[in-house]
Amino acid sequence: MPTYEYKCDNCGFEMEKFQTMSAKPLRKCPECGRLKLKRLIGSGAAVIFKGSGFYETDYRSDSYVKSQKSETTPKTDSNDSKKSDSKKESTTTEPKKTAKKKDNKTI
Repeated sequence: MPTYEYKCDNCGFEMEKFQTMSAKPLRKCPECGRLKLKRLIGSGAAVIFKGSGFYETDYRSDSYVKSQKSETTPKTDSNDSKKSDSKKESTTTEPKKTAKKKDNKTI
């Protein structure tokens, strides 16, 4: 709900009133009691951020955030990654189990 400014043409009294947009403008001045109160034309409603904690980067789009992450992650050389993968594979392989042969004795 917006805050409207009013001024009396008779006595010059000024005030602000918190009203819904569909509410009718006030007409009676609370100071002099005459029907000379007029709603002033304001500069328009706008969002005002007061205090700390409001930053331009708080409301970035998802595509912007993804592109920034891709730019900041370090890129590795493809040869280096292949070398490290082959090292991992050789150290993580388990020894093969061999099956024991049964003696083939004839009776």
